[in-house]
Amino acid sequence: MEKSLSETDLSHLRRAVELALEAEAGGNLPIGSVISFEGKMVAEGKNAIWVPEFNPTRHAEMEARLCVPRALWENSRQMTLYTTLEPCLMCAGAILQHGLGRVLFGSSDGYGGAGCVFGQMAPYFEAELSALQWLGPALAEECDPLYERVMVLVERRRKSSG
Repeated sequence: MEKSLSETDLSHLRRAVELALEAEAGGNLPIGSVISFEGKMVAEGKNAIWVPEFNPTRHAEMEARLCVPRALWENSRQMTLYTTLEPCLMCAGAILQHGLGRVLFGSSDGYGGAGCVFGQMAPYFEAELSALQWLGPALAEECDPLYERVMVLVERRRKSSG
């Protein structure tokens, strides 16, 4: 897939990788996201579910979404969300609710990615999905190792809490 991506796509996805590494260095899962409009980055976010305090809704995609300037939302179909990991069901719901036009993710998530429910959602969400480009995986060499570390950290956390 990398061959079909523009230089802008690759640049924005690589910025998401940098954010993922920052999240990991800060004690969170290595997941990062960027949102662009007209080729320019307008928001970014990184996973923050564990630090500074436990909040399971602070996924990178949700953090980036909160940083988009309010005035830009009327142009949501022209926005692209770049993320290092296939969005989960919660993030996919927010993406569909906000009417983003395109999602490009770095690594597939067979454990928690939302792609497995496409074609089985409520009619509203399926209609919104039909207007969205859901693309990935891309940059596997950079993003797959991040996903592997996510899975190790999640499993370690599960064992220690339970």
